[in-house]
Amino acid sequence: MTSLGLYLTKKSVNRAMVSRRTGISQARLSQLTSNESTKLRADELYLIALAIDIDPGEMFKDVFSNLKLDND
Repeated sequence: MTSLGLYLTKKSVNRAMVSRRTGISQARLSQLTSNESTKLRADELYLIALAIDIDPGEMFKDVFSNLKLDND
């Protein structure tokens, strides 16, 4: 499961509702939540956050909390 998938599960989000509200297909949501190689676009994250009434910035921080800068 992807970090987005874990986030939506933690928040008990109904993915069918997200699909209806955002226009993102259920198949695409399934890819975004289960396939690590699928890239989440910023517009998708923004629409998902709006659909579940979450601040997009906070959702961004939670979903991408694993990313760190390399210390050269």
